[in-house]
Amino acid sequence: MKLFRLSNWFYVGSGLMFLASCDLVKDVTYSVNPNPLEMHGDSVKIAITVNVPAKGIKKKAKAEITPKLGNYAIGTWYVNGEKVTENGTTINFKNGGTATFEQTVPYMPEMEAADLVITGKIYKQTKEKDALPEMKIADATIITPLLVNKTFKVLYEEDALVRQFEKSTDATFNFEKGKSDVRATELKDADITALVAWIQAAQSNPKIKINAIEINGYASPDGEVSKNDNLSFDRTETTRTAIIALMKKAKLTAFTDTNMYKLNKFGEDFEGFKTQLALSTTITEADKNLFIRILEMTKDLEQREKEMINLGKSYTELEKDVFPKIRRAMIVVKYTEFGLTDDELKAAASNNPNSLSVEELLFTANKLTTDLNEKARIYGVAVANFASDYRTHTNLGAARFQLNKTAEAKSSFEKASAIKDNGITKNNMAACAILEGNRVNAKKLIAQAKTAFDAKGEASQKTAANYNQGVLNIMDGKYAAADGNFSENSYNKALAQVLAGKNDAAKKTLSGLTETAETAYLKAIIAARSNEGVDAVVASLKIAIAKNPSLKEKAAKDREFLKIATESSFTNLVK
Repeated sequence: MKLFRLSNWFYVGSGLMFLASCDLVKDVTYSVNPNPLEMHGDSVKIAITVNVPAKGIKKKAKAEITPKLGNYAIGTWYVNGEKVTENGTTINFKNGGTATFEQTVPYMPEMEAADLVITGKIYKQTKEKDALPEMKIADATIITPLLVNKTFKVLYEEDALVRQFEKSTDATFNFEKGKSDVRATELKDADITALVAWIQAAQSNPKIKINAIEINGYASPDGEVSKNDNLSFDRTETTRTAIIALMKKAKLTAFTDTNMYKLNKFGEDFEGFKTQLALSTTITEADKNLFIRILEMTKDLEQREKEMINLGKSYTELEKDVFPKIRRAMIVVKYTEFGLTDDELKAAASNNPNSLSVEELLFTANKLTTDLNEKARIYGVAVANFASDYRTHTNLGAARFQLNKTAEAKSSFEKASAIKDNGITKNNMAACAILEGNRVNAKKLIAQAKTAFDAKGEASQKTAANYNQGVLNIMDGKYAAADGNFSENSYNKALAQVLAGKNDAAKKTLSGLTETAETAYLKAIIAARSNEGVDAVVASLKIAIAKNPSLKEKAAKDREFLKIATESSFTNLVK
């Protein structure tokens, strides 16, 4: 008689039992948790519990158990009677007991629709007595984490375009010592003539808006302060009269109102004096320094002027080269100059992109263009014309990435990083790394990007980096962390919630999203996990398959749907 012979297998609750007609091993059951097996973080954890009843294994018996997942042999485990001294779990003959064996194996695609089976042998001491026939003990494998959308969020660098510039232009009337009348020769000076012509041209230029005209009067720092103060104001008044006359002659009637001109008296122009003195080539440096000391330190005005005159020749040069240039009134026209409009920028980007500045190119591509190919073209011009600006390479790379040109995108990001080490480029390089399967490098780059964003307080950029971190969390099997990193509702957030066992939260997340094949398929999984019935599962699967027919084959072998696998409405849908 055989010492071990199997006569029957049958399910007992959640486990499997085999019956033996001999006394070596008998009435043993197996349970597997979870069943079906699940893939998390690229691995499948297998936990098999062998339940041996009282007197279920003889003292000298040994059971060699070999699990297999599909064609993948997991290892060999041993259940020993109490007199067996070899490696394994020892079970007491009188009381029985359990032996739990755990193994984590790398997930392989052939494990998706596979069975967990066991085979083995029965020994009495070291002598083989019988073989365990191959038997299925669990289904494999739920691989829902692989549904993660691995597309990272790439970031674009912002432009610094300014399209409104506050500017000014000016002209100057110079005066004789102690006088405020505008000489006829001053009216014909080139700067005055140019100012009038500029105002004329501005009237027909939609890019120019004149906001104010100021007249600033100055006097030289010699003589009495009170007289110089009044003199500087008198010069503003005579200048205004002269300018209005010129405006009338030029038929610029909008500028003939005296109220348009703001008069500012500045009295003695000490700063202007120092500037002009420094420019003089006829006065020695020693005398220049002496003039400054006299003006700064001598409080008595008459004494101050007397000491300056005592410098003789240098004072004469002062009167010739310095004072005449600061006895003046300046006409200052303040205006706003407007840059190109949106339509003008788009037209220029299309017809003459080389005419645009780097800020205009970045603005147009990022803010005025929705077509990715057009974005890439404009950013390409920016790279060609402004290659030293890391932003041009970053943004070209981002557009290329969104066009699924990963290798070209990576090249652009590497060029940007070589010019300037920055968080946005690191985030974007991580996006390329994850598509290349380099998860280690992606994690490193995201961590560096987040550190950079934290340092600068870039909240919106940190949100994108956190989203990308959430994708990595799902791939690592850290679903609660992923849920926390997805600050905004998204398909990946809902997936993380499903994987964390938060089906109701996942439903709420999905309810606010546009229906896609992926969201519909995830809803079917939620319905199956929530035991909502075959109709609820099939309803969502129909939407998913209609939007993406390849999901029919996926659903047919998806272990998420094992409970309804034999229902006609399900089989008719996926066959």
